[in-house]
Amino acid sequence: MRITTSKMELKSSVEYQDVKYLLHNYLIAEIEFDQLDITLASKQQIITYVSAKVMKYVADTDYVLNLSDLNKLTSEMVDEISGWGPLEQLIKSEHINDILVNGADRIFIEKNGKLELTNLRFIDEDHVLRVIRRILAPLGRRVDESSPLVDARLPDGSRVNIIIPPLALNGSCLSIRKFRKEPFTESDLIAFQTLNQDMMSFLLNAIEQKVNILVSGGTGAGKTTLLNLLSRSIPINQRIVTIEDAAELQLDHIHVVRLETRPSNLEGVGEVSARDLVRNALRMRPDRIILGEIRGNEVIDVLQAMNTGHEGSMSTIHANNPHDALLRMEMLAGLAGFQGAELTLRKMIVASVEMIVQISRLASGERKVTSIIEVVGIRDGDFVINELYSYVPEQKSFLTHRVSTMNPKLKSLLKGF
Repeated sequence: MRITTSKMELKSSVEYQDVKYLLHNYLIAEIEFDQLDITLASKQQIITYVSAKVMKYVADTDYVLNLSDLNKLTSEMVDEISGWGPLEQLIKSEHINDILVNGADRIFIEKNGKLELTNLRFIDEDHVLRVIRRILAPLGRRVDESSPLVDARLPDGSRVNIIIPPLALNGSCLSIRKFRKEPFTESDLIAFQTLNQDMMSFLLNAIEQKVNILVSGGTGAGKTTLLNLLSRSIPINQRIVTIEDAAELQLDHIHVVRLETRPSNLEGVGEVSARDLVRNALRMRPDRIILGEIRGNEVIDVLQAMNTGHEGSMSTIHANNPHDALLRMEMLAGLAGFQGAELTLRKMIVASVEMIVQISRLASGERKVTSIIEVVGIRDGDFVINELYSYVPEQKSFLTHRVSTMNPKLKSLLKGF
């Protein structure tokens, strides 16, 4: 569409985006002409300045805008100049879990477990890159053609992954996992029917009895949410060391040491891995070690920690079911350079991991604890597991399994359930 000075109304989202594009360029030119330093201006000063410029632009171009469109343009221009553009309102929303940007004109969100396409968009690829740089600037990180991908943690704890061309063929992409300000409680998960009261009570008792627990599940299933809830139930007088790639756990204990990995810098040095931090944590006299996720060679040190006096330690792992979780740990240990026999490694895993909690996101978007199993031992060279609780999607119900257990801690727990 060609913008003219004749009176007109914005009849479509395309026209609105065109006006927004021209207004954005006008504002940038005005800021440069007025030599306004946005970084030193307060939010109210920016709002006042942008409002005046938008009114002047609308009057000069002779647009006919209703009050709603005018306020919307002004608000979005403030976000463009000082915030994160079209992502600003999504970041502020308490009901959105994930924000996914696939190039300039595709912004998806996850709400209530389901992905949906929004009607928001960036002006163009340059606009996406400006917002990306604005996101990364306070974090001391950068992204460009020589370093086209980056993982970072936002000031509020949200995780962000960025990948730009030439690696991203359809334009710059952002993936933001929102950080929930108020962590979910036991009653929240029961109300959501993620699990039932019997299962919750059993898990909380298992935490108190220092059972080593692995939370297993797919991407976005709710592993970190569940790990956070379980970690918050650890007795208040115990010393906890948490290790994460991006610090998300929200523990209100008085004796928590939070550690976070660090990627290498542009020169390829300075990396501090999860394995480095696990090894260091062992020297910090922890009662429990909470590892955000087992994904690499830190698996060996985590197994040793669980099996050498750090009972009640916990972590998460990507796997579709509890048996696959054990096999994944075995595979990661092999990739980490474990030199012993396969049977020795499996015995080590069994001696370390006592319980696996499987959480899944169903097709409906609901998140369910689909299985709680105990790791019994090794038989004929294979893992032996015993299912204690399960969820049956067809019946939409949780089942309790009363099978005898060989683990002394779990045996005493099951007597009360």
